[in-house]
Amino acid sequence: MAFTGSSLRIQGDDNLHSMLVGTVMRKIKSRTWKKQRYFKLQEDCMTIWYKSKKAGKAHSTFSVSDLEAVREGHQSEVLLSIADEFPPDRCFTLVFRGRRGNLDLVAESADEAESWVRGMRKLMENLENMGERERLDQWIGDWFKKADKNKDGRMNFKETQDLLKMMNVDMNEHHAHRLFTMADKSQTGTLEDDEFVLFYKMLTQRDDVMRVFQDYSGDGQKLSQADLEDFLREEQLETDDVQRHATQLIELYEPSDAAKQLNAMTFDGFLMYFGSAEGSIQDPRWRGLFQDLGQPLCHYFISSSHNTYLMEDQLRGQSSVEGYIRALTRGCRCVEVDCWDGANGEPIVYHGHTFTSKILFKDVVLAVGKYAFKASEYPVILSIENHCNIEQQKVMAHHLSHILGSALLKTTLEGKSLARLPSPEDLKGKILVKAKKIGGLEQSLGGLTEDPLTGEVSDEDEAAEIDDDNSHSFRRKTKKSKQRLSKELSDCVVYCKSVHFSSFKHSRIHQKFYEVSSFTESKGRKQLRDAGGEFVHHNSRQLSRVYPSGFRTDSSNFSPQEMWNAGCQIVALNFQTAGEAMDLNDGLFRQNGGCGYILKPDFMRDPERRFNPETPQTRDTYRPLVLHIQVISGQQLPKVNIKEGSIVDPLVRVEIHGVPLDQNKQETRYIENNGFNPVWYDTLRFTVHVPELAMVRFVVEDYDKTSKNDFVGQYTLPFGCVQQGYRHIHLLSRDGTSIPPASLFVHTRITELE
Repeated sequence: MAFTGSSLRIQGDDNLHSMLVGTVMRKIKSRTWKKQRYFKLQEDCMTIWYKSKKAGKAHSTFSVSDLEAVREGHQSEVLLSIADEFPPDRCFTLVFRGRRGNLDLVAESADEAESWVRGMRKLMENLENMGERERLDQWIGDWFKKADKNKDGRMNFKETQDLLKMMNVDMNEHHAHRLFTMADKSQTGTLEDDEFVLFYKMLTQRDDVMRVFQDYSGDGQKLSQADLEDFLREEQLETDDVQRHATQLIELYEPSDAAKQLNAMTFDGFLMYFGSAEGSIQDPRWRGLFQDLGQPLCHYFISSSHNTYLMEDQLRGQSSVEGYIRALTRGCRCVEVDCWDGANGEPIVYHGHTFTSKILFKDVVLAVGKYAFKASEYPVILSIENHCNIEQQKVMAHHLSHILGSALLKTTLEGKSLARLPSPEDLKGKILVKAKKIGGLEQSLGGLTEDPLTGEVSDEDEAAEIDDDNSHSFRRKTKKSKQRLSKELSDCVVYCKSVHFSSFKHSRIHQKFYEVSSFTESKGRKQLRDAGGEFVHHNSRQLSRVYPSGFRTDSSNFSPQEMWNAGCQIVALNFQTAGEAMDLNDGLFRQNGGCGYILKPDFMRDPERRFNPETPQTRDTYRPLVLHIQVISGQQLPKVNIKEGSIVDPLVRVEIHGVPLDQNKQETRYIENNGFNPVWYDTLRFTVHVPELAMVRFVVEDYDKTSKNDFVGQYTLPFGCVQQGYRHIHLLSRDGTSIPPASLFVHTRITELE
């Protein structure tokens, strides 16, 4: 069988062998819901199958590729809740990509748990190390197994036709039969797996790529080293040591040793190059850390989450420590903690005055301590909304200090200026608290502190925020209500003191560099409309946080782009809600090593340069660019409509998100009944006035003339990361997870505006 690539690797692996035999484990959903299930690894070494011991035929499966991590012990709320019942060495959690819930399991013995944990990690590692070609073979093999209904390892024409439908191909029966006969080398009237691979390759013949290959190939059979260099120079617009790069590409992607000997690339190698990171639209050079991280914190956009504790919406959603773990492991660097008085003197976290469930503040701090620096070593900000009494504030301060230890920043950094914020580099591995503070840094340094009993801060801004954030009519604003602050909690605040914003003029005269103001999205928009240039100028010296309005009870998001245009650093989004806003956030922060900090353009950092996002033409370095995108074709787009026999009618929309003048979207035609290999060759053209702030989003939709188009896939990246030339765009699901092998093939050019 050609499809057992991964099973070759399990020879001699005892863990995988016992997984293939199968194990009975308990699936745990809560303290009271614990049911036995039989779990088994399938022969493909890619699928886990499980079923209830007593239920009839019902079973479930998931793929190893759906998994993000395996956690050992009591590392989820559900398993913590039964910690008294099952020891940690029998428990583990499977964490899925995207927004799918975890699977919490308890094995019958510690050895069995360890065997599954190790086996799963081995399978995940195998998958990581698989080449493009193996992945494709694996994907074809998965389809083959799905379609081979009678499990005899071969497929007749009828089964093949059904499979084409499942794969989103609407094909002329005559054409399909011709390919079927050509692939049936053994002339048995059925395709065995190798023959099926051949059939698939004929079916996916990439004429679009072949055209490019033929254009540059001297003999129509291969690209010589010189042909490949010409292609890289003329089409991909590469300038750095093209000769060396061509040699590298042949070495990396050419499957034929004979061609390698000749220093040449065959069509197969050319296809492999296009499918790789180097052939992708996102420039791989900007994926790692490449920016200067030594500038003051206010010079960066910071990946930030709102209502981090919620897994769903703001009214009824479940509060969960998992929300913090997910945000932090996605590189989020600012999380929100909404604290209220709890029972037994322990503060709790939840969305006040609503029906969302409650979690302990202590558990949140434990999770932050454990996961803060898994994805990035750069600082994490805890944005604390404090509604607790003095006693519980002291408990909060105690938990922060004891659990976080030396990671919690409690004093100013030695040798750092007291006139500006430290940098992400200075603060590596540190956790900062953003909250109210009694007095300022100057007093605490001079040893002067106010009497803690009169440590009162005006609470008018807090009340206004709550009024807006929860949009409850019974919380009317009270002017100048006073909130008592505990000195212990106040001392945990160093560089991020929360203050009320009154006006840009007031800030210019009075605001200290370590003071942070918060704006609801509507307040932020108003400032942007009334005084965009002032807002940008303010943000060159201060940190600003913007969060979604309280009317978004469904936890929807506003577009972060408009606030980035004003230079706001902490634009807090509901990470739990998929959609355009999170696509933009993921797109911006995917570069620079996913570290959660992106340096703002120089004209937003320099207070002397007056940039106004409303009138970008007036800046001194105004140089608009034109982006030309030819959308050529799509490959293996996933099915969105589960209806039997329905096939996607795909269209591609390209959106530019940026300053108001740059906001733009254009679409290709839709192609009827072809999600498998649609071809457009449609050209779209955009003028981009502030390329440094622009984001490009590619969206594929299933056209529907009677109702809203269905979403198929998307990919979003900063304009500055776009590679020119012929490129593939590897599409992501609504959740931001990859959906291989779905892709678009495009040609891009960036020119100056004539």
